[in-house]
Amino acid sequence: MTDLIISIVVLAAIAMSAAAVVAWRRGHRKQAGLMALLVLTMAANVAIWLAPTSDGDTLAGAAARTR
Repeated sequence: MTDLIISIVVLAAIAMSAAAVVAWRRGHRKQAGLMALLVLTMAANVAIWLAPTSDGDTLAGAAARTR
């Protein structure tokens, strides 16, 4: 289940970055900046969940095993 959620977050980040580019080109600078900030936040969250810990495991892997 965790893999599905992470995949959806990555796909949403890609779509949001495309929407930010479109908004920037149309002159909606504040909205584009906020969307870009959201994309960075989403990417940081995915990186935290997928970064290996000191024992070589990931947080996503540890959460999947505890269920």
